Amino acid sequence: MSAIINPVGTMQVLSNREVKKLQDTSQKGLHRLFRQCCLAVLNGEHQGDCAEEMMSMYQDFNIRIIQEQRGLKLELINAPAEAFVAGKLVRGVRENLFSVLRDILYVSSHISDDPRFDGGNGTDITHIVFEILRNAGAFITKQVPDTVVCWGGHSISREEYEYTQKVGYHLGLRYLNICTGCGPGAMKGPMKGAYIAHAKQRVNHSRFIGLTEPGIIAAESPNPIVNELIILPDIEKRLEAFVRFGHGIVVFPGGAGTCEEILYLLGILLNPANKSMPFPLVFTGPASAKSYFEDIDAFIGKTLGAEAQQRYQIIVDNPLEVAKIMRDGLETVTRYRRQHGDAYYFNWLLTVDEHFQKPFEPTHDNMAALELKLSLPPHELAANLRRAMSGIVAGNIKEEGVIAIRENGPFQLSGDPELMQEIDALLQSFVDHYRMKLPGSHYQPCYQIVQ
Repeated sequence: MSAIINPVGTMQVLSNREVKKLQDTSQKGLHRLFRQCCLAVLNGEHQGDCAEEMMSMYQDFNIRIIQEQRGLKLELINAPAEAFVAGKLVRGVRENLFSVLRDILYVSSHISDDPRFDGGNGTDITHIVFEILRNAGAFITKQVPDTVVCWGGHSISREEYEYTQKVGYHLGLRYLNICTGCGPGAMKGPMKGAYIAHAKQRVNHSRFIGLTEPGIIAAESPNPIVNELIILPDIEKRLEAFVRFGHGIVVFPGGAGTCEEILYLLGILLNPANKSMPFPLVFTGPASAKSYFEDIDAFIGKTLGAEAQQRYQIIVDNPLEVAKIMRDGLETVTRYRRQHGDAYYFNWLLTVDEHFQKPFEPTHDNMAALELKLSLPPHELAANLRRAMSGIVAGNIKEEGVIAIRENGPFQLSGDPELMQEIDALLQSFVDHYRMKLPGSHYQPCYQIVQ
């Protein structure tokens, strides 16, 4: 279907100059990215996990900005019909479309080109993350910590999905809000459970925040419960947004992407500067996922050491206990931030090393050059393992990664033989349990372990 839609949210009041700048930004190479992300939002009912496949399904889809004296409008051309009801665009879809406009074009024209920000400087990168979240209206200044980040895979079993709902339900009964990567699977389940719990508790302003980035959203469309969609420029800024915006994290079963998130957070928490900082972290799943967390725990122990294992708890098949621990953990976070004068809405005191901030481009050369040695300090090894997992995610679902693998073969990873055996075994367990791609999809590994 085709339609012209009016703006909502922060895009409602723009000057003619701002609208013109958005049009110019779109025409200078960002239009394809903008179009791809908008299609993902419109195609939320699609159950695939391949950006290239989705783009090929709607080759004639287009979107353009219309300038008017009172602001702008969006013209949708040949959009997926599922996004409309009785000829009108679904309200949640409409809101998310303007979130895409805000974060892809507005941020590009106002932050990326701003001489105040050096994209290679760690402090500036943190301020960029802050500016993007603030521009999206994500901060509620006087509200005590109440946001739980939920990580987990998009490709999980029905039993695991239902378990994520139960955990979300018990978190919601305790008036906690949910932040996820905004996609399906373990990113949708906790929101669905919390949504029901908030209804029972008569919570009128539930927050279901989805943090994503362009390469991910194109493959994993936002689930319909997300009511605050925020798109960060790259995976590193997305991960930093999770750990600075969220107050505690629950990890459900997942694949390479979930492993990347775990390694990122543990690498940060292993920094001596963050040793005394409370950061509730729970790994959980149904009884059938016990072996999954045993594998993850063993891998962390053999690579990052016992200190890393002490930063999280593993709770199997007990949603109520997870919620209690997270509620208690957030109260500890509240006291800590009050004592140290830190903001409730953004964790300024957390030290994030530049190894975890600078964007990693998963090319064949960069993946082959990763230093994977057990002799590295734990936080540096965590940073390189995180990059390896990020590359595998790109090769699995991101359009540019899929094309690179098709043209040049699988990424090659090499390092200490003992470490490479551990990596190979962990990745193979993800493959065996269909955690790399949706069940029913044929998975051809995008990586090769070179002994």
